[in-house]
Order: sequence, then structure tokens, then C-alpha cells
Amino acid sequence: MTDPTPEPTPRAGDNAETSAVFRRALRDMTWFVVGVTVVGVAVGWLVAGLPGVWGALIGAGIALLFSGATTLSMLKTDGTAPGRMMAVIMGAWLGKVLVVIVLLAVLRGMDFYDRYVLAAVVAVAVIGSALLDYRAVSRGRVPYIQPSGTGSKVPNGDDPDGPAPSVG
Repeated sequence: MTDPTPEPTPRAGDNAETSAVFRRALRDMTWFVVGVTVVGVAVGWLVAGLPGVWGALIGAGIALLFSGATTLSMLKTDGTAPGRMMAVIMGAWLGKVLVVIVLLAVLRGMDFYDRYVLAAVVAVAVIGSALLDYRAVSRGRVPYIQPSGTGSKVPNGDDPDGPAPSVG
């Protein structure tokens, strides 16, 4: 009877393909939020003057926090145990939700910013960032399995996939 050896737990940085996907998603998201900020500030100025500019800047900050926290969490925990990765991602999600709730509660009574510009910038930036994350992941070349060091044969020498199917 063969003693099965457990696979070692991957360490951070072991999977360069996955890290590249997360880095690309983070880079694309950052540039997108910068672009939305520039457009949002210009449109905010035209629509609501200085309060529109403040609404766009605050909205861009919220969008950067929301979109960047998850991608950064994924990048920093790449290659760690799944439980740890989920704990970090859920902790980051909870943290960013609490920060946004507190920020919006503090801003609620203030009138130096335009709420509609803030909402529009947040909506466009967060939805666009999610689509960019999807694009980065769907185009990324990440293997589904990690090859083991034993090759494609099982210890007794048999092919694990069985005989090749015969055609016609």
C-alpha cells in the first residue's frame, strides 16, 4: 500500500500567473478610477461647481477603497491557504464597508459636496472596476491544477487517465 504524501500548502508568490492577473486587475482599476476622477471632476464642475468637484473627489476615494481593497487582498494572499485567503478577504470587505458607512454618516449633514455627482462617480467607477477585474481574470492564463513532482504516472506505473480512447 502506498503512503499518500499530502501536497504542500502553497506559499505566497508561488503562482506567478495568478499574481500577474491580480497585478493587472489592480493596475487597470487604478488607471480607470483616475480617468473617472478626471472626467467626474470636469463634469462635476460643469454641473454643480465646487460642490461637484468635491463630490467627484470623495466618490473617487470611495471607489478606490472599495475596488482596491479586494484586489489588494487577493494579491497579498495569493498562494496562501484558502482559509486564510477567505479570512483576509472577508476582513477587508467588512473593514471597507464599515469605513464607507462611517464616512457617509459623517458627510450626511454636510453640504460642501454634491451627492449626485458623488453617487454617479462611485457607481461608474465601481461597476467599471468590477468589469475590468472580470476581464483580467477571464484573460489570465492561470492553470486549474498544479503539476506534482511525480509526473503524470501514479506510483504503480499506470496511466491515471486510463487508456486513450480509440477513434472510429
